[in-house]
Amino acid sequence: MNFKPILFFLIISCMPFMSVAQMCILNVGSENSDQIKQVFQLNEDQIVALDASKLILNQEIAVLQEQVQELIKNHPQSNPDELMVFAKKHKDLEDQMFSLTIAYDQKLISLFNEKQYERYLLLCTKANRTPIVKLQE
Repeated sequence: MNFKPILFFLIISCMPFMSVAQMCILNVGSENSDQIKQVFQLNEDQIVALDASKLILNQEIAVLQEQVQELIKNHPQSNPDELMVFAKKHKDLEDQMFSLTIAYDQKLISLFNEKQYERYLLLCTKANRTPIVKLQE
């Protein structure tokens, strides 16, 4: 039985959960921006910042996703060593996407007033997640 496809699937399917599991992300690039606006009762300036961040983040993520597709298409995957190199490269790209998500979330969170940030901290605590720290003003 050929275990390479199974090993590949296990490595790739576990990767996103390794770094995402503990952070309390808003994911400003996702389709839930209306929920973010409502839950945190964003003001007009914050909404403009959210919409701009979402656009830029999605463009940057798209570039990385294209790199993932190129990696999948072109990287050799015929033996365990090649699969391990592939997995590391894939994980590096996933980590870059996650870091971008955190950075853009942090920019928005840093625009929160005290009450909004307290709400964010409370939601993170209830979800057992580590909140993103606001940038210094």
